[in-house]
Order: sequence, then structure tokens, then C-alpha cells
Amino acid sequence: MSQPPATSPVLVAVGDPSHVEQLVRTAGDLARVAGRVVRIVSVTVKPPSSPFSLYTDETIVEEYPGNSREILERALEVAPDDVAVESEVVVARSAVDGITTAVAESEASALVVGWRDRRGRTDAVLGTTVDQLLERVSCDLYVERIGHEADGVDSILLPVAGGPHVEPACRVAAAIAAPNDATVSVLSVAPTDHGSGSAREYVAEAELALENAGGSTVRIESKVERGAAETDPADAIVDRAAAHDVLVFGATRQGALHRRLVGSIPRAVVRRTDRTIILCRAGDAVAGPILRQLRGLLSPS
Repeated sequence: MSQPPATSPVLVAVGDPSHVEQLVRTAGDLARVAGRVVRIVSVTVKPPSSPFSLYTDETIVEEYPGNSREILERALEVAPDDVAVESEVVVARSAVDGITTAVAESEASALVVGWRDRRGRTDAVLGTTVDQLLERVSCDLYVERIGHEADGVDSILLPVAGGPHVEPACRVAAAIAAPNDATVSVLSVAPTDHGSGSAREYVAEAELALENAGGSTVRIESKVERGAAETDPADAIVDRAAAHDVLVFGATRQGALHRRLVGSIPRAVVRRTDRTIILCRAGDAVAGPILRQLRGLLSPS
């Protein structure tokens, strides 16, 4: 992946004051490692049929910002002191339009957004807004589960199964680990009928990405775990999750083993652990197929 300009900020999109601290902390960790600015964005929606469509965007920002001002004020209060922070109210026809416009205009290096795990059958994988962002934003995307926040971070679990999304997953894992003096535990699961060669390669790839993530050196522990062919790799992840504070997943490329691992995230990991979870998607993967793959794999069965 080509590197974004040094001036490219880490954007964090917030729409609820209660979500601010969790998301801004993660954005601050990413920005600190890369020496970037955190840019906090709150979107005020102006539907075409709304009376507000008669007003200019500038007037809406000044006189009718809704709760955007409250959100930004809260965000600035909780932002880390050692990271430069900017804020902006964006007026758009939808939250997705506002966020994608902010990403494009600022040439953002990364975007951090929140996601709530909602039970029940739906065509949306992570919620309609996040699903659209998966398809449209051209930077690295970090989706953090809201409401499950780690109370201190000593250990981060990083399950890997190869693919282009390992790099952003390693980047955020290292960024969170560094200020907390935490350990990153890399895990790859190898069913006995596949051998462990590929799993060892996935681990080595992740170790190298962690070492090259920038910032302070972090402690790394690695393990290849073998299981029976019929064993869901998610079981190994869930078994280990209790010993860690944060779980970081990267979307994986296609293949039987990869499908099992990715498809198990909401069914067998997310809903079986109360740990903080961050899902990562590389900017180079922007295209319909990644969302279609995730939708097919993550939809409730």
C-alpha cells in the first residue's frame, strides 16, 4: 500500500457523546505512532426534503449544528495531550456522505468509527453506515465495537490468517500496546488437515508488520495452535480471549480456512466475549467484493 502524505490526519467520526472517549483514544494511539494529527468529525445531516435545505452549510454549522458541538467539545476534552487535535462539523445529506467527503478532502491516512453489535438477522454486516464506509472510504478503516471498553490494556490478542489487512491490524495493535506497555499475542490456528506451514507464515508476516509499525518497540508473543479438521478456529480464539484485554482482527482473503476464521467473528467470538474488539480493513481493499465477502461470511446463520 502506498503511504499517505505525512500531513494526512487520522480521522475519527463520532455521532454520540457517549462514544467519544473510546474512539478518540484509539485514533490518538494511531496518530501518535505516525506523528499525525487527529481530526474529529461530527456530521450534521441535512436531508434534501428538510427545511434546513434552504440554509447554507455555513449557516447550519453556526446556528443549527444539533449535538455536533457537544460531541466535539467532549472529544476535545478527552483527547490525549501529546497529540495535536483538530475538529470539524460537516454538513451532508447523510452521515456516510459527510464522512467520505471529510476523508477525501483531508486525504486521511485512517478512519476510526464505532460499531454496535446488534443481534438478529439483517442484510447489514456491521450496520448500514459502516457497511457503506467499508465500500467507499479509500483509507485504512478501523471499526471498534462500542460499549465494550478495556479498563486498562496489558495484553492484545491478534489472530491472523494472512491477507492485505494484516498490516493495518498490526499497526493499531502496536499503537495501542506501546503507551500501555502491553504485549501483542499473535495467534494463528492450523487445522491438522492443512498442516501448520501456512499458519507459521501468517505469524511471521504479522511479527514483521508489528516490528515495522513504527513508534516504540512492543513485546510480541506468538503461537500456532493446531486443532482437529472439524474444529472451528474461533473456539481457539474465544478460549484465549479471556486472557487479553483487546482483540484486533483484520479481514482475510478468500479460501476455506480464511472463510471459517472471518465468518466466525460475530457468531463465535464477538458474541462470546466482552473484550474490546477492533476490525481492520486496508485502504487498498476498497471495492464491492470485500463487503460482499464479509456480508456472506458474517451474516447470522
